Amino acid sequence: MSDDWLWGWHAVEAALSNPKRQPPMRLLATPDRAQEIEQRFGRPKALEVVEGARIGQSLPPGAVHQGVAMRIPPLEDWGLEDFQPGPGAVLLMLDQVTDPQNVGAILRSAAAFGAQGVILQDRHAPKLTGALAKAAVGAVDRIPTARVTNLSRAIETLTERGWRAVGLAGSGQRTLDQVMDGSPVLLIMGSEGEGLRRLVAEHCDELARIAMPGGFESLNVSAAAAVALYEATRVRL
Repeated sequence: MSDDWLWGWHAVEAALSNPKRQPPMRLLATPDRAQEIEQRFGRPKALEVVEGARIGQSLPPGAVHQGVAMRIPPLEDWGLEDFQPGPGAVLLMLDQVTDPQNVGAILRSAAAFGAQGVILQDRHAPKLTGALAKAAVGAVDRIPTARVTNLSRAIETLTERGWRAVGLAGSGQRTLDQVMDGSPVLLIMGSEGEGLRRLVAEHCDELARIAMPGGFESLNVSAAAAVALYEATRVRL
């Protein structure tokens, strides 16, 4: 099985709707889904009408494909220079967050809260396909993503361009709501196990923590990202 498959209706629909996508190499759909696709997009050349069991044979065990799956070339990455640091702008950076479900959920939140984009690491981030794209519910094609080799160097580049780098860490002296001031912000999230790596944290302008008055100081990284994006959005309203 190739790792460039998308499955699930929302992921496939968003990819077919994205003018920046190349045409699919294969598009497998049940009769009902094929009819939906033709009504929305005409009949793609790659469309094959098959039974659901046949679709499952092309995918990992347990993949919930909802009657449609597509093999398609990857999206082109954005460059750091494509992100503009206007008032209230928000970028998200993920430091070795490797779980596809978490990254997919983070992309979904980033799209929902109007972030400019998400920056991932080249070697320590999953591909934007498969289970990740399914969890993102179409956000892979709605939120710009950039991949960089060195996060610390990327932070330097972005801060030179006018972004303020704020790392999420339990050791932060101020809470996130106290830190947000409406200036263009680069929010940096670490992995669930290790948090921000030392060198990445040292490149931040400030470390901030999420206020948790309940006293249970542990959030899934995708939940923490949603809270951070909400706080950034509140400043902009």
